[in-house]
Amino acid sequence: MGYSFETGITKVLTTVDYVIFALILSISAGIGIFYAIKDRRRKNIQDFLMAGRNMSVAPVALSLVASFMSAITLLGTPAEMYNYTTMYWYIGISYFFVAYGSAHIYLPIFYHLRVTSLYEYLERRFSKGVRTMGSVTFSVQMLLYMAIVLYAPSLALNAVTGFSLWGSVISVGVVCTLYTALGGMKAVLWTDTFQIGMMFTGMIAVLIKGAITVGGIGKAWEIAERNDRVYFTDFSPDPAIRHSAWSLAIGGYFTWVAIYGTNQAQVQRACACPTLRKAQIALWFNFPGLCFILYLSCMIGIVLYAFYSMCDPLGFHLITASDQLLPLFVMDILGDVTGLPGIFIASIFSGALSTISSGLNSLAAVFLEDVVKAYIGKGISEARATNISKICALVFGVICLGLTYIASLLGGVLQAALSLFGMIGGPLLGLFSLGMFFPWANKWGAYSGVLSGLVFMFWIGIGAQVHKPPANRPRAPINMTNCNWNITTTTMATTVASFNNSFSTSATTTYYDYSNMTTTFTTAAPQIERSADYTLYCNAL
Repeated sequence: MGYSFETGITKVLTTVDYVIFALILSISAGIGIFYAIKDRRRKNIQDFLMAGRNMSVAPVALSLVASFMSAITLLGTPAEMYNYTTMYWYIGISYFFVAYGSAHIYLPIFYHLRVTSLYEYLERRFSKGVRTMGSVTFSVQMLLYMAIVLYAPSLALNAVTGFSLWGSVISVGVVCTLYTALGGMKAVLWTDTFQIGMMFTGMIAVLIKGAITVGGIGKAWEIAERNDRVYFTDFSPDPAIRHSAWSLAIGGYFTWVAIYGTNQAQVQRACACPTLRKAQIALWFNFPGLCFILYLSCMIGIVLYAFYSMCDPLGFHLITASDQLLPLFVMDILGDVTGLPGIFIASIFSGALSTISSGLNSLAAVFLEDVVKAYIGKGISEARATNISKICALVFGVICLGLTYIASLLGGVLQAALSLFGMIGGPLLGLFSLGMFFPWANKWGAYSGVLSGLVFMFWIGIGAQVHKPPANRPRAPINMTNCNWNITTTTMATTVASFNNSFSTSATTTYYDYSNMTTTFTTAAPQIERSADYTLYCNAL
């Protein structure tokens, strides 16, 4: 594997890979243009924001699966398997209860009210002020989340493959904004359907090729089990533990029911179905769909660990963040096959496209209903309302691009996304639940509940970023015994020889904790980074 610390590039992408990426963007843009032309004579705002409330189950279901299990899951879950253990598998249990809760508890209320913005319910139940508070909170949540989804995969792919960071950020953001603004909800649903197919294709290809490389899934599982990656028996009630069966099953339910039950982007698309029953079926299809993506990503993480079981790329400073593990793995196993790295890149950005397009469409709906119609006037024409929604999608797309820098400060992809939804989505879920389940609650209870919830959750979330909690469950052990160097210069030979000698004399055990690895490489890493040319070969098996 050719690698340079100065450029961060491994196995340079070919022209075919870039063509595939451009083709994915072109197809997505083409779908938006198609529906913009097809529906050019329709100026009904319900057609633009709700697809006329007449969409079939399949595209709605696939779109619901794609949006919030996108690039975040594809990059974060394999890294979770690599760094920690298989405890994260337990979150799949929560998906069943999420499907039930969102389809049969929350959705019927919104569907029967025929609302476009969920926050219309809050005005009917509490007051206009509560409605505004809810819609503003959601808008902040979605803008930050979209920035993470857009920036994180671009950064990870840039660090490992040399794929243009800002080129990918701008191209994906611009294309997604344009087809969402042009085609509306129909474009979002059908592009999501295409993009979920790309996500499945790319990840299945990675799993199959990776499994073949390491000698089969059974061998990969055996290697992971032998090295303490396979662990399913943490049933501790301690909430400070990173992952336990209870925190994942119960905490996972509240995290995801806030998304599927009370999030504008998800409920808006479910309400695009012609009947409540079809909307509920679309939500129920998410249970197997979410489980498939989750466990596919988990198995890729197991195979990824088996591949690097004898040479940890993080400990060896080959990469700088866990989010880069999967792109590095793909370049190692697929880098010699023309076009396949491009398919993987397309699958990652397909996930980003589906999330951002859904978010932009929902933000346009919220601004139109909760700001323009609520405070300026409900009597605006359908054509003007449609134009305002399109402009809103464009403006929010530009804001999303501007927030990508903030996303770079939020840490790991999976943790940042789940933390964000916990901090903001939790109080919003509590607000809707307060109105639905407690008939004696009034607007003052709603105000105090949301504001105190946001303050408390941000205190916890930001505090955890500033002052890292103690690691009461250390990362699973890593191995450095088969990291071999092929020296290409005399200067590099001297540096690496010294490095290898210090490593071999200091190593007292086969496996190392990350805290130990940091100490081991503190003085060696700068010497390696200042060296000129070299070729690193990592013997993974």
